Amino acid sequence: MAAPAGSSIDLSAALVLAPAPLADWLVILPVAWCLVSGAVLLMLRKNLHIQPLLAILALAVLVVLDGLLLWRVIEGGPLTMVMGRWLPPFGIAFTADLTGALFALFSALVALAGGVFAVQNIDGSGRRYGFYPFLLLLMAGVSGAFLTGDIFNLYVWFEVLLISSFGLLVLGSEPKQIDGAVKYAFLNLVATTLFLIAVGYLYGLFGTLNMADIAIKAAERRADLPLMTLATLFVLAFGMKAAAFPVNFWLPASYHTPRIVVSALFAGLLTKVGIYSLLRVMVMLFPVEREELSFVIAVAAAATMLLGALGAIGQSDIRRLLGYLVVSGIGVMLAGIAVGGPGVAGAIFYALHSMVVMTALYMASGVAGRLSGTFDLNGAGGLYGRTAYFSALSLVLFLSVAGMPPFSGFWPKVMVAKAAIDIGAWWLAGSVLLTGFLTMIAVGRVWALAYWRPSTTPAGEGAGPGPAAILPLSALVLVTVLVGLFPDPLLSQIQAAASLLADPSAYIDSVFPHGAR
Repeated sequence: MAAPAGSSIDLSAALVLAPAPLADWLVILPVAWCLVSGAVLLMLRKNLHIQPLLAILALAVLVVLDGLLLWRVIEGGPLTMVMGRWLPPFGIAFTADLTGALFALFSALVALAGGVFAVQNIDGSGRRYGFYPFLLLLMAGVSGAFLTGDIFNLYVWFEVLLISSFGLLVLGSEPKQIDGAVKYAFLNLVATTLFLIAVGYLYGLFGTLNMADIAIKAAERRADLPLMTLATLFVLAFGMKAAAFPVNFWLPASYHTPRIVVSALFAGLLTKVGIYSLLRVMVMLFPVEREELSFVIAVAAAATMLLGALGAIGQSDIRRLLGYLVVSGIGVMLAGIAVGGPGVAGAIFYALHSMVVMTALYMASGVAGRLSGTFDLNGAGGLYGRTAYFSALSLVLFLSVAGMPPFSGFWPKVMVAKAAIDIGAWWLAGSVLLTGFLTMIAVGRVWALAYWRPSTTPAGEGAGPGPAAILPLSALVLVTVLVGLFPDPLLSQIQAAASLLADPSAYIDSVFPHGAR
């Protein structure tokens, strides 16, 4: 019915009437920038020589945008922008808190390193078939997942990054890539289906998909709703995407098949989106259910850690070995989520560390394979004698992934182990420590056979790695060294991020200012 002539309608309850401050646009700029940049690169796909330069520039701008977003969140607290000016829960919200902003910034740093490394690793054929547009689309999906405030849109961004990852995985169309893509696609599609079922179930229970609204309603109606069933579905779906036991076999079966830079980006980014989703859903939205499922999550964490480390020891292919180390690291993050409290900060810290170190390790394996002419430990050797600087970089990464001081892997493992001991879960803390010991054996084999042992085969393709390989590798190694030596600045933000997940009142206030619901 039309309103009477001359009457006014109060839209303040449904729409944002005030113009958004310029700084608030930072929450959506990373996603928008990646989509626009990817579209430009797609249009210029025939200009093979200019694509790397434009892509690296776009990724550098993404780092700046995510850095500004993190600074804005540190200074002003969680930041929300809604689409179409519709207030939540009607409008789709992008919300950035410390956890999301930290993950977004580290993912951008990893992507920038990957973009530079790809100058040498991706040939003209790979550029022609869309490596750089796929990379920007991947970053749009990753950034969207870290910054969305709507759980259905978390699913949407998962789909975006999966589509781009399929394209990157089969780049080159070699038989082994197709085989790896089939395994990767099948398990991820099953996980995505479970995720979508859980989202539909959640909407049926709450009538909303906004995370802040769900957090409020879950606390109010916990006694009346079957939230344990819902939480279990989310744990299973995100656990599959993160490659947690017992659904972790797809990762080491597929991550060794694509180009090395693609494997590096996958190892640094994709499983961390699954861990981030577990943190967001189980710690912020369903903390009581997380507590009830903590023993199950802890058992899965211990199995993931130990089986991943043992699997790494049994590998002779460096790339397969690294795939098992990715799985093992996921177990440490799951242990932090299971323990709760300070363990959540340890899980966040380890995820950020793993983004940097696992990406760098895959890059180092690519350089090692190029120098040796093989990825097989039985045929590799002599790398230390061939290039001492690269060998030193690799040694730092080996020590860091094993959790040895003074590198970035040490602190989060200590945090998770201590948090487990504090609640009496000695067996879980022991699993974390034993995993570090087994990982040291695995990477020690690589050092002894591929680096220290004299070469038994002719040199590989080139006399040494080029600047496009060494520069990003050196930068990532510098990050793990600096974070290990001076952890306090990052650690303070991580602890604040974990506190905000446990008490999401500031997050809720950014979505519903002044209690407007």
